[in-house]
Amino acid sequence: MNPLTLVIGNKNYSSWSLRPWLALKQAGIPFAEVRIALYTPESKQQILAWSPSGKVPALRDGDLVVWDSLAICEYLAERFPDTGLWPAQREARAVARSACAEMHSGFPELRSRMSMNLRRTFPGQGMTPEVARDIGRIDQIWQDCRGRFGAGGDFLFGAFTVADAFYAPVVLRFQTYGVALGPVAQAYSDAVLALPALQQWVAEARAESEVIPQFELYQ
Repeated sequence: MNPLTLVIGNKNYSSWSLRPWLALKQAGIPFAEVRIALYTPESKQQILAWSPSGKVPALRDGDLVVWDSLAICEYLAERFPDTGLWPAQREARAVARSACAEMHSGFPELRSRMSMNLRRTFPGQGMTPEVARDIGRIDQIWQDCRGRFGAGGDFLFGAFTVADAFYAPVVLRFQTYGVALGPVAQAYSDAVLALPALQQWVAEARAESEVIPQFELYQ
């Protein structure tokens, strides 16, 4: 069987690419990786050779192309049901999907003022009342998921799920910008940061040489 192919952007900056990549790694699903540097004159044409949206990430499975990070993770959970990418219990699964959907479409202030950047640290930068509200909501989600469904493991629903893949870039943002966390959020962040797969991504991100000026917010 030919492996899946995941098309991603720069590991230092592309939070959307990290989500399905981490899900694949944690689920132990073999895949080939195609990395395309973003925001170059060639980027759009290179991505269009793989993805009809002209954006990353995109997943190729034979002739099938799945684009958008949430759609990719949903497809992987269906294609490989034994990997446990969604919680087994129905209520937990519904909450996990809700948490992912909110991450997928929400938190605009956090995204714009604390963009993912793994080669730099900007402690104290980017914090506004609007960002603080986004962070407060994320903390609320994490506490709720850990409190209701987290028994039996260190992640939002105990074992690693798509929800953790979706919030992993937030954990990295909190580290980059030195965001102070409460005990539940800090323990959860520590568990995510300890994942060997995430450590691999971070190491490879820090080895990249490309600089995208619009994501270097606080020079």
